[in-house]
Amino acid sequence: MPTADGTIAGVPVRTYQPGSLPVIVYLHGGGFVLGDLDTHDAQVRRLAAATAATAVAVDYRRAPEHPWPAAVDDAVTVIAHLAADGTPVAVAGDSAGGLIAVLAALRLRGDVALRAQLLVCPNADPTLGLPSVVEKAHGWLLDADDLRRWVAMWLPDDAVRGSADVNALVADLTGLPPAVVVTAEHDPLRDEGDAYARRLADAGVPVVHRREAGLVHNFPSLRDVSPAAAAAEDRFLADAAALLRAR
Repeated sequence: MPTADGTIAGVPVRTYQPGSLPVIVYLHGGGFVLGDLDTHDAQVRRLAAATAATAVAVDYRRAPEHPWPAAVDDAVTVIAHLAADGTPVAVAGDSAGGLIAVLAALRLRGDVALRAQLLVCPNADPTLGLPSVVEKAHGWLLDADDLRRWVAMWLPDDAVRGSADVNALVADLTGLPPAVVVTAEHDPLRDEGDAYARRLADAGVPVVHRREAGLVHNFPSLRDVSPAAAAAEDRFLADAAALLRAR
């Protein structure tokens, strides 16, 4: 697959199969502190291949050196630049990147008509206050203690974590683009992803939501060792492609 590393409006990016439409802006996971263009390269390639779209992976600034809102600022900058000439743009992300994608969509609402949200195991609630964070705290790949530490690096102010500025379970979701939201049964972030999908539906936003049984956080990264993870990612990719075709 043709790729090109470069910058968009000063933000480092990797572009996959440039020249296709629409453009999917991808925000990688990693708890707001980890991950980069290489850790998620294979996942972004599969998304680009499945959708026949151009994918632009954003090497956004990470905590603790760059706390909120730096990552969201970078995502907004890239999306706004790409959409400035009318190019159809969708947002996508996994885990922490899923929240960054949502927050960018919220900030751009009314200015950019995004085509879709494509989210895997999104961290929708920085307060980490829902039951699955306790129920699946340890032993399921993503450790809740690590998650709490990373969120604290990104959002040092406890009061901010529950605000509409950063919390997708509090924000007004009216007018956001249609979504695919996939969660995993054994993920500490399961309940907040499920709740985000319900809130989208309640706000009148079309949403395809699936909770994948038996799987753990960010299961696409396990597809080479788990047929179940591979099948679940294939379902997500098919849903993403169908949504983009419908738009």
